[in-house]
Amino acid sequence: MAIRRVDLNLFRVFEAIMRHRSVAGAARELNITPSAVSHALARLRQLLDDQLFILAETGMTPTARALELAPDINEGLRRFAEAVTSRSFDPLRSARTFRIAMSDYAGMTLLPLIADKVGKMGPNINLRIFPLSRLDLVANLDSGQVEMAVGWFGNLPRRMRRMPVLAESEALVVRVGHPLTASEITMERLFAFPHVVVELTGSEARPADGFIEEQGVERRVWIERLLLEQENDKNGLVGRVAISLPHYSAVANLVGRSDMVATLPRSIAIREAARESLVILKLPYDPLQVMVETVWHERGNQDPGLQWFFGEILPATAADLKMATADHAEGPAEPVPRT
Repeated sequence: MAIRRVDLNLFRVFEAIMRHRSVAGAARELNITPSAVSHALARLRQLLDDQLFILAETGMTPTARALELAPDINEGLRRFAEAVTSRSFDPLRSARTFRIAMSDYAGMTLLPLIADKVGKMGPNINLRIFPLSRLDLVANLDSGQVEMAVGWFGNLPRRMRRMPVLAESEALVVRVGHPLTASEITMERLFAFPHVVVELTGSEARPADGFIEEQGVERRVWIERLLLEQENDKNGLVGRVAISLPHYSAVANLVGRSDMVATLPRSIAIREAARESLVILKLPYDPLQVMVETVWHERGNQDPGLQWFFGEILPATAADLKMATADHAEGPAEPVPRT
C-alpha cells in the first residue's frame, strides 16, 4: 500500500465508527451524511482487505483486524493533530469533551465537584462519563474511547500512568433510632444485625483483597471488609449479608427503612446521612483506607488538555471534598444534621 495515496479522512471515519459503533453516529460526529460514511468505509475495506465492521443487533461490531488497528490509528491521528495545531490549552476557549470512566463512588462524590470546577474554568468544555465497572478499561484507554479513569486500582500495565486524588476511609451507617445507637458498639452487637454489602461488579465472587484482575488492570470493587475479616475461628463471629447490590446509591434508602447496617466510603456516608437522617457509627475497629486515583494512557503525558485537568481540576476537587468531610466526627447516637 502506497501511504501517500491514502486519504487520511478515511481513518477519521474509522475512528468515529469505532467510537460510536454506528454509521449514523459517525456521520453526526463528522457532520457528513451516513451515505458518505458508508462510502468511506467501503473504500477502507478495499484498502485494508478486511470487513472492519460487521452489522449486528447492537450496531457495527469491529472485526479482529479493526481492533488490532484501532490503537495505532488513534495514535497516528493524535500525533498528526499535534503536528499541525498549537500545543497550548486554553480552557476558556476550548470546546473539548473529556471522556472519563468513573466508579459509582466517584460519580457520587467527585463528579458534582468536577463539573462545578470545569463549568467555571472551561465554560464550553463537556464531560462524557462511562461506568468503570462495565468497561474493558485497558482496551478503552488504549483506543482513546476513554481518556482517563477515576476509582480504586491495584496493578496496572506499564503503559498506564496514575495519580493519587484523595484518601478515602470507611464508615458504618444505620437508621436514626437503630438499637446500635443506644450504647457502645462492639463487634458482637454489630454482627447481631444483617448487613448491606456493595459489590461493584454485581457478582457474588469477592476476592480476599478486594481487587479483581482484568486485562492487566486490578480494580478495587468493594470497600466492605467487615464481614470477611471478622468471620474467623479466633472470635467465632458470623455475619449475614442480607442484601448485596452493585452500587452505593440505593444503600441509604435501604438502611433508613430497616435495621440493616451498611459500610460506605466516608464521604458518601456523610452525604447520605444528611439526606436520609442516618447515623454514622463510631467504628469498633481501625477503618480501612484506600487511595482514589486517576489513571490514563502514557500518551496523555503529551496532551495539554489532560495535563490541565490533572493539574487544575482534580486537585481542587479533592481539596473541596476533603474540606467538606474533615470536620465530621462519628458518634454512637447522633444523626448528621440536615444542612
